[in-house]
Amino acid sequence: MVEAFWPIVTSLLACLVTMIGIYMIRKYEEWGKKSVAYFMCFASGVLISVSFLHIIPKSFEMNANAPIFLLAGYLFLHVTNRFFSGYVCHRLGSIESSLGPVASLGIGFHSFVDGIVYSVTFSVSTLTGALAALGMVLHEFPEGVVTFLLLLASGLDKKKSTKYAIIAAAITTPLGTLISYPLIGSLEKPALGALLAFSAGALVYVGATHLLPEAEKEGKKYSLLTLAIGILVAILIVMSKGE
Repeated sequence: MVEAFWPIVTSLLACLVTMIGIYMIRKYEEWGKKSVAYFMCFASGVLISVSFLHIIPKSFEMNANAPIFLLAGYLFLHVTNRFFSGYVCHRLGSIESSLGPVASLGIGFHSFVDGIVYSVTFSVSTLTGALAALGMVLHEFPEGVVTFLLLLASGLDKKKSTKYAIIAAAITTPLGTLISYPLIGSLEKPALGALLAFSAGALVYVGATHLLPEAEKEGKKYSLLTLAIGILVAILIVMSKGE
């Protein structure tokens, strides 16, 4: 139970940050829309840097086939996101009415995977888990904002958009951790290394393919600076606590 403390606490923190994002965009819509790009850029900088500087090398040490699982993790997130955002919407026919609920389903799955990532990384070491959590928790804020806005745009009122956004983007993260940790915590080193590489692939996808392009669309003045700060923070932490 002691070993499960940090992944559970971190996933609950991620849940809280998502709900804060939902609250802020509902209460202070203009501020939320102006700020979300900066959260995306900072989280991207952290996630990409932490993945390449610490998590990927760590997984390579633990499993000789880690590169295969790294690629699999990236492609898995890419394919599932494409499926939810493209194929399902197309099959449903009406993009306007279906985009919010379908995108929320995709975000819910993505958040559930986030919870599994916490289980995997903290099972390797507290440092690995903390480094992954640094970027993951921060990216939950814009995820909450985006989920709420998509549901609102699909025609739901603010009350229903808030409720469904919390279920899809917030609650699914600790749920993923609680379900996965008992299974992952008992794995041997090679299997854990494979899952760590898979998680790293997912983190690279979130940072480089999911968050950055969305942030670049906003065209914010200091977005590049925010990205650089995220990278610098990750480098300083990894170098100062090298393991």
